[in-house]
Amino acid sequence: MTTTTLRTSQDSPRDAQADAIIIGVAQGPDGPVLMPGAEDIDAALGGSLVATLTTLGATGKAEEVTRIASGGRTGAPLIAAAGVGAAGDGSAPLDGEALRRAAGAAVRTLAAGPVRQIALALPARDAAEAEAVALGALLGGYVFGRYTGKRAETELTLLAGGDGTTAGAARAQTLARAMSLVRDLVNTSASDLYPETFAAEAERVAGGAGLDIEVLDEKALAEGGYGGLTGVGQGSVHPPRLVRVAYTHPGAARTVVLVGKGITFDSGGLSLKPPKSMEAMKSDMSGAAAVLAAVAAVAELGAAVNVVGYLALAENMPSGTAQRPSDVITIYGGRTVEVLNTDAEGRLVLADGLARSGADSPDLLVDVATLTGAQLVALGPRIMGVMGNDDAARDGVVDAARRAGEAAWPMPLPEELRKGLDSSVADLANVTPDRNGGMLVGGLFLREFVPDGVRWAHLDIAGPAFHEGEPYGYTAKGGTGAAVRCLVQVALDVADGRL
Repeated sequence: MTTTTLRTSQDSPRDAQADAIIIGVAQGPDGPVLMPGAEDIDAALGGSLVATLTTLGATGKAEEVTRIASGGRTGAPLIAAAGVGAAGDGSAPLDGEALRRAAGAAVRTLAAGPVRQIALALPARDAAEAEAVALGALLGGYVFGRYTGKRAETELTLLAGGDGTTAGAARAQTLARAMSLVRDLVNTSASDLYPETFAAEAERVAGGAGLDIEVLDEKALAEGGYGGLTGVGQGSVHPPRLVRVAYTHPGAARTVVLVGKGITFDSGGLSLKPPKSMEAMKSDMSGAAAVLAAVAAVAELGAAVNVVGYLALAENMPSGTAQRPSDVITIYGGRTVEVLNTDAEGRLVLADGLARSGADSPDLLVDVATLTGAQLVALGPRIMGVMGNDDAARDGVVDAARRAGEAAWPMPLPEELRKGLDSSVADLANVTPDRNGGMLVGGLFLREFVPDGVRWAHLDIAGPAFHEGEPYGYTAKGGTGAAVRCLVQVALDVADGRL
């Protein structure tokens, strides 16, 4: 839904032809401090830039955007100083997230007005800085206009000339396309995005990325014993799907399998949610969207690793055919589950995907889901929780997320909580009688379906996947594209032998 474009240039910031140019300003002890990239602009203004910014009340704090007319002394009539926060004098490498958020805030602010051509003179001295600035700017320019007709038509020029900056900008474009795809899918109404149409979108993406794809419809799921997807989806007029997408590299020696929760709308089923709690439930397919986008991005990057993605798609609705509390279902592979709460449905569809993943012999298995409200209670709306059956793998995924610019926190899977999932009529129940530790209980349930001997990590992105407040940095209201960068980095780390 966005037409924001990016090119790189070695033009001097003073000479760059654009409607506006963005420079970086840090928060110093005595006021704003110009960041690398702003020198030519300051010289064009006779060395008065800091004084002017100070007069206008600028401090350089993170995401602050201060606009100054250039008076015809630069190629751009408008100068936008974007705050990066406390960053010293810029001589040391800058924090990537600070650059992403500064670029995103500035582009978002400028693009809301008549500005269409924007030059970026934020620090972009190497590949990492160039990637951060470019990604933040591209995401800051994102607009979802399917239902309003609004479009983003911003043209970005990254002014960078250091080694690797072109490659950094290209990688940013790959990630931005992937995250924008997720945002588009998450922001789409559930009346338009349901399992069948989601699977069709996956086919479109797979065709463009050169991925292998297999789609199992409701008949194939029932015949194949996918009781989680069949049970959750049986209350809806839109039947479930399981989509498998795969990227294969001829030189790869290792395989990563990603499994994403794809509940296209979650009413809670017969365990009905309160109305207010349903308003954002079109986003309950964020995990599946992230998996689809990540596999496509890894393919575009050409990483030497095999990546398989499973999209477990269903709509959880109440009806005369919906599954009931106390129903017993059989997950793929034969294990039975007593469904005590139909609103704990994500773990049921993921169980099918996790169990099926054994056929791919993964070296690492990662699932991603908007799984529990307890994640929000524990970690807030911006930090994903990461659990796993192997501490080293879990911590490696957390490290990958942080290096990619996503906030993640390692969480335990306490064995004493597992007993609460015992059932008197099935192999296990889908919830415990005790609400405490709900995020961890969700992880413990999923662990039961991980193939023997496979390293596994679980990402709970219930909070980070959908932003309901005002936009900030490069994050728009609505779908965020959470977990895409983490999953891509995980695949790259497996390819490099780091994870």
